[in-house]
Amino acid sequence: MISLRRLLVTSAAVCVSLSVQAANLPPVNAFLANSHYALGHGDAAQQDSLPMVGPVDRSRRLEDDEIDYIHTGPAFFGTYTSGEYADGKRVFWGNGLDRIVKIDHDTHQVLSTYFLPEAEKRYSAEEADAAIAYFDEKNEGVAALAKAFKEAMKLKSLSSIYTLLDNTNTYFIADKHGSISAFGDAKDGVRDSAIELKRTFEFPEEVSGYAMGINMTYDGWLVLVTEHGYLLALKPDFSEYRIGLMKHSEGAADKATAPTGHGWVRNASAIDKDGGIYIASQEHMHKIVWTGDGFSTAEADGAWAVPYDNSWGHGTGATPSLMGFGEDEDNLVVITDGNPRMNLVLYWRNDIPEDWQGIEGQPRRVAGIQPVTMGKQNLPAIQSQQSVVVGGYGALVVNNNPRNMPWYLPEKASNLLLSYLGSNPNFQPYGVQKFLWDSDDRKLNVAWVNNDISSPSCVPIVSHGSNMVYLIGARDNEWTLEAMDWDSGESEFHYVIGGQRYNVFFAGTLLDEEGRVHYGTPWGRVRLNPRLPADQQVTDAQ
Repeated sequence: MISLRRLLVTSAAVCVSLSVQAANLPPVNAFLANSHYALGHGDAAQQDSLPMVGPVDRSRRLEDDEIDYIHTGPAFFGTYTSGEYADGKRVFWGNGLDRIVKIDHDTHQVLSTYFLPEAEKRYSAEEADAAIAYFDEKNEGVAALAKAFKEAMKLKSLSSIYTLLDNTNTYFIADKHGSISAFGDAKDGVRDSAIELKRTFEFPEEVSGYAMGINMTYDGWLVLVTEHGYLLALKPDFSEYRIGLMKHSEGAADKATAPTGHGWVRNASAIDKDGGIYIASQEHMHKIVWTGDGFSTAEADGAWAVPYDNSWGHGTGATPSLMGFGEDEDNLVVITDGNPRMNLVLYWRNDIPEDWQGIEGQPRRVAGIQPVTMGKQNLPAIQSQQSVVVGGYGALVVNNNPRNMPWYLPEKASNLLLSYLGSNPNFQPYGVQKFLWDSDDRKLNVAWVNNDISSPSCVPIVSHGSNMVYLIGARDNEWTLEAMDWDSGESEFHYVIGGQRYNVFFAGTLLDEEGRVHYGTPWGRVRLNPRLPADQQVTDAQ
């Protein structure tokens, strides 16, 4: 018997070019790993949108043998899928606080581990199990908050969040200390060989600030941006580099990341096939142009920088996401702004249509703007900690403001409630809202709101193969997989996963090449490998 999921995945692979066209997916960047998830948010356009088929099922509790959990140590927020090796198999590359690992794509077992020499300590599975047991017993009250704070403090030494996997299965890590390192297989082309440091590039002295993301141009240069607005293009073999500086970055070095986490640039960049690099600084949305030999901020080359509303004062929490790629499509870039109750904002990426009348009170480059209200909740303050999820002309955001804040807890500590205590019904936020760009009327509209779904901290993902959006949510103080219809927002089904071992902890939701769901926890990695019910199986004869 062949599962419906496997049949649909195979069909999606055969029709992938049609899926890409129908879903407005970006063109493939041949210099990234030959997979559907090679860097944060999936691809160079930063959409969190994939052509594969995800799970299609009924609501139920998953059995223990349908959940694969492995200990990897803290802070594995994402893993990236390699291209196929010579044996036809793939691995996941990932890193966290104390190590880099390669995980087998089929078995979900750790193949190789490289412990980072600069890590303060190595975190054991026994330590993780003790913390999990604590939060299973207690995830509310002053003692639980103190425990959450203690667990979170170890992340202060995390120096390597931004990573990328290229078409040679080389894994690049940018750190807080002004360098980028390339790791690979100790035996070239052997997926289960040891992990080896291949080379390290120290940032030039004039480049300051933490690296806030890595992306790759369509002609094969790594692109990094720092929190101070410096741009660095680097050939993957580290043989050449170019430096640039964003507009309006004067004084950016005074807005350091520590201790608030709200530097002048807070997020990574999105890149299009023509060299457009899209970055949000604290008060401006930027397009910088990669010329093939350097960075340009000149309008004559197609670059621009326009202000966005920032009454909150900390800028946007979103990495820019690209929308629309064909010549007959509207080419847009999407962020949320810096208001306490954020707005979704769309910008014309390239030339502004000559007959575009503009929106009153906004720069002419703004194509659409809508407040994020979560419908009937009409919340006075909504700030998502996630990027805008884009699929086709749809754009989706979640609410990451705790529904209640203890009176004794300062507002800046709200992330403690969303992270280690996020499944608790007293704290978990509710609300998922999708917007839709109408290319005929050139108008941004609200498509739907679902206030029954809670997404405490995860980055959702869209599956065009199953026409669903998936996220890790919570019900009755247990973690769940939530599946919603992408067009209507209706809940199609949910899986109950379990207790605090399965906390999503700000990780991205990933679909692998077989359509299985993966995500990170405070202590490890989870793969959901559900068996579909008998009435959803098909035989070879069928």
